[in-house]
Amino acid sequence: MNKHNLVMKHLTNREEEIMEIFWEKGSLFVKEVIDLLTDPKPHYNTISTIVRGLEEKGFVGHEQFGNTHRYFAVISREEFSRNTLKSMVGKYFNQSYASVVSMFVQEEKISLEEIQELIRQAENAKKEQ
Repeated sequence: MNKHNLVMKHLTNREEEIMEIFWEKGSLFVKEVIDLLTDPKPHYNTISTIVRGLEEKGFVGHEQFGNTHRYFAVISREEFSRNTLKSMVGKYFNQSYASVVSMFVQEEKISLEEIQELIRQAENAKKEQ
């Protein structure tokens, strides 16, 4: 699957929770995923269906061990975050990252010092190119 298609894929809260487990722990069998979830524990079939859905969406892959599968993330947390941000900026801010920063400034979520540091980082990155 083309990873750029993941930008359009939405994950439910439970799917994101399971992806966090794969990102943190690595390859796991469904039973191990369930053991890492908070109580009350969901039914095995429920989590198995969710994990297979994540595989269909291109977020996880599997390796076979006899008649069972061990699943693993095929997209990194960083790539997922980047794609999610791109999707949100496109959907809610008309592809304008400046609009995002402007909103943060207006809501006092980012300080002038932080903006100046970002400018310094951008200038340094440009010099290194």
